[in-house]
Amino acid sequence: MKEKKELFDNTYVHQETAVLVAVSTKSQTEEQTTEYLDELEFLAMTAGIHTLKRFTQNLPHPDNKSYLGKGKLEEISRYVEDKGADLVIIDDEISPSQQRNIEQIVKKKVMDRSMLILEIFSNRAQTVQARTQVELAQLQYMLPRLKGMWTHLERQRGGTGTRGGAGEKEIETDRRMAEKKISALKEKLKEIDKQNFVRRKNRGEMIRVALVGYTNVGKSTLMNLLAKEQVFAENKLFATLDTTVRKVTFNAVPFLLSDTVGFIRKLPHHLVESFKSTLDEALEADILLHVVDISHPAFEDQMNVVNDILKELKCEDKPVIVIFNKMDLYEQKKFDEYLPSDIKASLLSELKESWMGKTHDNCIFVSAIQNRNTSDLRELLFQKVKKLYLERYPYKAGYLTDWQNYMIQNEGDKP
Repeated sequence: MKEKKELFDNTYVHQETAVLVAVSTKSQTEEQTTEYLDELEFLAMTAGIHTLKRFTQNLPHPDNKSYLGKGKLEEISRYVEDKGADLVIIDDEISPSQQRNIEQIVKKKVMDRSMLILEIFSNRAQTVQARTQVELAQLQYMLPRLKGMWTHLERQRGGTGTRGGAGEKEIETDRRMAEKKISALKEKLKEIDKQNFVRRKNRGEMIRVALVGYTNVGKSTLMNLLAKEQVFAENKLFATLDTTVRKVTFNAVPFLLSDTVGFIRKLPHHLVESFKSTLDEALEADILLHVVDISHPAFEDQMNVVNDILKELKCEDKPVIVIFNKMDLYEQKKFDEYLPSDIKASLLSELKESWMGKTHDNCIFVSAIQNRNTSDLRELLFQKVKKLYLERYPYKAGYLTDWQNYMIQNEGDKP
């Protein structure tokens, strides 16, 4: 058992420990399985859970009854009993029956990826809207799993005053209460959406720009650089749940910049549905800034995940600037310190030319943490916003030109 000591007293707080479990199918490589488990371990760490060991099994597809084969489950059972692990975390969403069957063998609480993500969201939700969205997603996830959660739910209530005296199982009562709560939460979110719509409508004639991307790619750090304000940023998954909106002005051209919740592969469907209202900033944005962690070994897969979710949200046709972030880490990982500078420059040039072609010149390479190349990003964004601004509000062109000339002459408010 891993223990964590508190700073100001002599007590010890138990930190939950877990083993991670995944099925490696024919459709994915060994490297992909390792990457998925790396991400699952990062999720567990974000939730305050310490990983003891990983277990994988090669199967054509997960077993319909128990996800894994019986032999592998018995191996896991022996390990968790020997090490005293608290949890078994599955790197897929499993059915209620699979969860019950696994728990019968390993004799420990079983949590799948969806439940883990929901727990992280629950711990990090700050606003009323985020808390409501998470609670709705949790109830929708738990509803089909009520039967296996509490044994008392199988008892029947007394039949006094009921027809036939057959009584009613507590699970039926709890399910009805959960469904009623779900309906109430949906109505509450509708009211919040109405308030948000009015708030967005009152923002006036403003171009809207939204930061989107995989979780933990540096969106909040870029937000801080572009908006020159401190927005919470942390090296953990889902550091940002609540949409943050700031007014930014480059050379007298104003626009609204928003930071949205990060995406992740295998994101629970209920969570996507519940958070669509939070993602309205992306839905209504005029320009999307797709932030990519280029130092990640699977950054292209992460880009595809984000693009797929944007398609689901019907945002795929919006103008996009791809921001390849963390170039400092990319160079540390890819280039030996003794590599000649001309070869390094040539390799970086090839990388940039390749992606400039793929994105039709709508990409830029930066290091937000080092503030590297961010002035070029500001200039690129300024030109895109200015073009849209003048197209949408041509009657302001004269005013804008006069004001820009004044600002340039006085060397102020440069992008």
